[in-house]
Amino acid sequence: MLAYILNLATLICINAVLALTLNFIMGYAGIFSMAHAIFFGLGAYTAAYVAMHLSVSIFLTIPIAMCVCALVSLVLALPALRVRGEYFVAASLGLQVIGVTVFSEWKSFTGGIGGVIGIPAASVFGFDVIDPAQFLLLAFVSLIVVATIITILSRSSFGRNLQAIRDSESAAYAMGKNVAVIKTLSVVISSALSAIAGALYAFYNGFINVESFTLDTSVLLMAMVIIGGTGTLMGPLVGAVILMVLPSMFSYMWFLPQTEIGAIQQIAYGIAMVLLMIFRPGGLIGSSGKQAKS
Repeated sequence: MLAYILNLATLICINAVLALTLNFIMGYAGIFSMAHAIFFGLGAYTAAYVAMHLSVSIFLTIPIAMCVCALVSLVLALPALRVRGEYFVAASLGLQVIGVTVFSEWKSFTGGIGGVIGIPAASVFGFDVIDPAQFLLLAFVSLIVVATIITILSRSSFGRNLQAIRDSESAAYAMGKNVAVIKTLSVVISSALSAIAGALYAFYNGFINVESFTLDTSVLLMAMVIIGGTGTLMGPLVGAVILMVLPSMFSYMWFLPQTEIGAIQQIAYGIAMVLLMIFRPGGLIGSSGKQAKS
């Protein structure tokens, strides 16, 4: 039972990092991306490659994974951010599909469908993090670091510029804000920070494949942000806890057909999101009126 709780808590921390980084562009910049799982995966594959060929130190693997994700997101964001609203959602959806295809076919880097196996344990100051309790501590500290960075950014002039763009991109442009640069930087920061979750995920499992980085993951992350509350710090954390704990609760409901648990979870997520959009558009933590602001 203890091992199960440690595993669940670790996965909650990793997914909370992803939810926070997605909320940084969704809640503060109003950029709805359906491709966040791609940068999660790119961070995981990069960290795994570095760990298996160069070093297992998190002080090398994570920064390299962050730099790769930042560079790739910069290249992809420049053309994609030329469009707004639903057009960007469509563009990011296309990126998600392309990313999954690349992960499946680039066998020399990702292992293809079979994935990457034998990822060594992470090392912190020369000590291998093998014990589940130790890894939970590492994941929790990483979550705190990411939350702190996002809090500082959201309360800075950069964060206020993001919120101005979210509220009215045209008005922000009229006020002399360099909208394209600000939006691009927000995507780069979000993608780079999501690589931290990817690296942790790779080290924790010791195995990764493309199935963890599909559209379903992107949708799940978006659900965490929306259900918890966009534009808030606690919202994504609450959303991550709820959507990670729910599957465990469903599995203990003996009257539900165990073979259909996955489908029941998806239905529950959908119903929850519809009800929230009707009764609490700002999410559980956000305001019930207009989009929540930090």
